[in-house]
Amino acid sequence: MIKIITSESVNIGHPDKTCDTIADAFLDEALRQDKNSQMAVECAIKNDKLFIYGEATTKARIDYEKIARDILKEIGYKNDFTIIKELSEQSPDINQAVNKEELCANDQGMMFGYAINETKEFMPLSIIIAHKLMRAYESYRKTNGKYFADAKCQVSVKYVDEKPSEITTIIISVSHSEELENTQIYSDIKENVANKVLKEYSDKVTDKTEYLINPSGKFTIWGSFSDSGCVGRKIVVDSYGGVGRVGGGCFSSKNATKVDRSGAYYARYVAKNIVANNLADRCELQVSYSIGLPRPISLYIDCFQTNKVPMEKIYEFVEKNFDFSLSNIIKELDLLRPIYKETACYGHFGRDEFTWEKIKSLNK
Repeated sequence: MIKIITSESVNIGHPDKTCDTIADAFLDEALRQDKNSQMAVECAIKNDKLFIYGEATTKARIDYEKIARDILKEIGYKNDFTIIKELSEQSPDINQAVNKEELCANDQGMMFGYAINETKEFMPLSIIIAHKLMRAYESYRKTNGKYFADAKCQVSVKYVDEKPSEITTIIISVSHSEELENTQIYSDIKENVANKVLKEYSDKVTDKTEYLINPSGKFTIWGSFSDSGCVGRKIVVDSYGGVGRVGGGCFSSKNATKVDRSGAYYARYVAKNIVANNLADRCELQVSYSIGLPRPISLYIDCFQTNKVPMEKIYEFVEKNFDFSLSNIIKELDLLRPIYKETACYGHFGRDEFTWEKIKSLNK
């Protein structure tokens, strides 16, 4: 069977990612001062206006405006922003449901974790390449003042009998100065971004691989002046690039009692360990929670018939080695630290610096 799978990544100057980054910077500052902070402070951006809104129950004193302005400046905005804030404390109804004798989930919902052994990161090939292209662009544009932070890319991979055989198409769109001609942009991005990343995947690049670089022909109006943005609109980019499923709840802005984030991290942790320990070639795991309860209400594992041992054994391995209670997830993955701004761009999964990516020897 032949199929083509496509995944997308976006850079920090894309308005949605700008908002994710600012929101996670708020969370980090809260956790630096008060590790028990309950945070869900989001933002939205359009033109020269930034809206900061949400709930925060914390002892931390957070200068939201300074954090936001510093990030906007770092991204490359030279204009001043009008900042509008609408903040309150977390609902006491939610708080009493979470802070019991045993820590309980902050909301209901289902989360997914996914892993596959087609890359060393145990991630789908298309999303890993897409994130690496955006990282490479971010590094390059900082050395060249004629390119700006708003950018996105798309990678299409052809599969034959469920194995990636070749990269069919690379799309990269980058914001740029009026001074640059399309031929120069194509040359710059092909040489300094695409070629550098694709060295690692030379066996998947063919003479038929198509490169579409700035196919719109012009991208000089960028960021919030080109588009609006808000937190949580890139959950497929943040997770598995459309290959594995997502639960619907975003990650950014939320502290660890929000299972949309912590539950998804732990689901990835378990799925990756199943594949990394050679129990299956591919694994997707669904877990669901209820507000006010400390443990999940359901767990489903699908290895797509790639399991090397019976599925009953995989469930036994998970039960022996992993604890999905919220208090354990936070403790085992060490989630009360200010680590979240770094997750906001280039994917929450497939990056060794995060605790939910570690591989442990399972007690078989």
